[in-house]
Amino acid sequence: MNLQIEHIAIICLSFYTLLLFVVMFFTARRANNETYFRGNRRSPWMVVAYGMIGASLSGVTMLSVPGDVFKTQFTYFAIVLGYILGYIVIAKVLLPLYYRLNLTSIYTYLEERFGKYSYKTGAFFFILSRILGSALRMYLIIFVLHAFVFSHLNIPIYVIAIVFIGIIFCYTFLGGIKTIVWTDTLQTTFMLAALVMIMVMIGQNLNMPFKDIFAEMKQSGYTTIFNMDWKSGTFFVKQILSGMFITITMTGLDQDMMQKNLSCKTLKESQKNMFSFTGILVIANMLFLIMGGMLCVFAAHKGIDLANMPKTDNLLPTVALHYLSPVAGITFILGLIAAGYSSADGTLASLTTVVCVDFLSINKSNATEKQKIRLRWLIHVIISGLFLAIILFFSRFHSDALIRILFKIAGYTYGPLLGLYTFGMFTKRKVKYEKMVPLIAIISPLICYILNMYSKDLFWGYEFGFELLLVNGLLTFIGLWIISKRVQRTECRV
Repeated sequence: MNLQIEHIAIICLSFYTLLLFVVMFFTARRANNETYFRGNRRSPWMVVAYGMIGASLSGVTMLSVPGDVFKTQFTYFAIVLGYILGYIVIAKVLLPLYYRLNLTSIYTYLEERFGKYSYKTGAFFFILSRILGSALRMYLIIFVLHAFVFSHLNIPIYVIAIVFIGIIFCYTFLGGIKTIVWTDTLQTTFMLAALVMIMVMIGQNLNMPFKDIFAEMKQSGYTTIFNMDWKSGTFFVKQILSGMFITITMTGLDQDMMQKNLSCKTLKESQKNMFSFTGILVIANMLFLIMGGMLCVFAAHKGIDLANMPKTDNLLPTVALHYLSPVAGITFILGLIAAGYSSADGTLASLTTVVCVDFLSINKSNATEKQKIRLRWLIHVIISGLFLAIILFFSRFHSDALIRILFKIAGYTYGPLLGLYTFGMFTKRKVKYEKMVPLIAIISPLICYILNMYSKDLFWGYEFGFELLLVNGLLTFIGLWIISKRVQRTECRV
């Protein structure tokens, strides 16, 4: 990659950042806490649906899903099929509950159903899950930009991290969720445009029609969707079930994603958003897999040794920046920058919301509006600093395809949330010893970790995949059942 394109990358970053600040200028005027937390409940559902694509896909999908095709073929699409089932549950079960209770933070439900210990436990596990997951997504973008662009200018990786977090901090600082709903539309547009344009340019470079490329992908076995080996971590039944519950937890029980949905005017509009978003997301994920297959075919034709490539996440940037035209490189960089911003902006707002509402009870405070806003600003600053620290920590441990690491983290941290909400919504039992809920939420992931380590020895060679999330949730559910008692329907809080 030559110096000219490296400077163009900086121009692209500056241009895209300027667009974000233009959006912030129009959305953050006269903003208050209601604007920051719920967007004044005036977000158009079509805008929310489209923008959530970029937030859901992120840079992990853009880099890890195509790169992982070489090792796991199209088996990831079985998880995507499970997404559809999960989004139906969110639209028909969770969203009606959240709107009926008029929630700002979705974890307020746990307080009304069980009590304050369950409430704080749910909020804590969201903070842990989201800050680790989002920092991991953000780190991947920073790593690739540093390795393929900014290292040639002798810019350290920590400088890139500081710049990115600083920019995200600035454009989300005032408008919060109202600004993010609109900036997400930019991020989705640039990411999907990069996807389509790079696929077209790969075909042009190979001088092959798509049907011939697809035939070669199929002949090489890359298009396999359903793994029939029940012992494998990618067995299709496990993948579909895991996709369903990953969606329920990482979207339906996630303040970041639900905060955008709850900014819609009505439940009906929020449900329209969810169904529209689902359709686009399924198509986008299939396109990323197809691009991964095309990259593998491209590598075979150009003599790129994928078996010895240290990180499959590097496949797309390697091809886009070193083998295709400069236009492809610029397109890739713009898409990557968009993915980077989308990985963290909603997280900053949602974590700030959870800390302010769930831990500091800002909505119940007798402080003036000005004092509440200042408190929110302080929390925003602290979380931004924590976010930066975690990203720098991740920079020491980049090895596996990060999409799989991300879901491993989700399996441990979202499992207690899944168990809490499932128990609360589908039983009428009352927890007798509510102070034990945090302990159960800690023990369940620890048991899962032990099971995962020794599963092949304990279960005849069986290997846990993403379904570890289900086991975690089930253990939490059983623990809650043990410390609960049966009550009459009228005694249940929610």
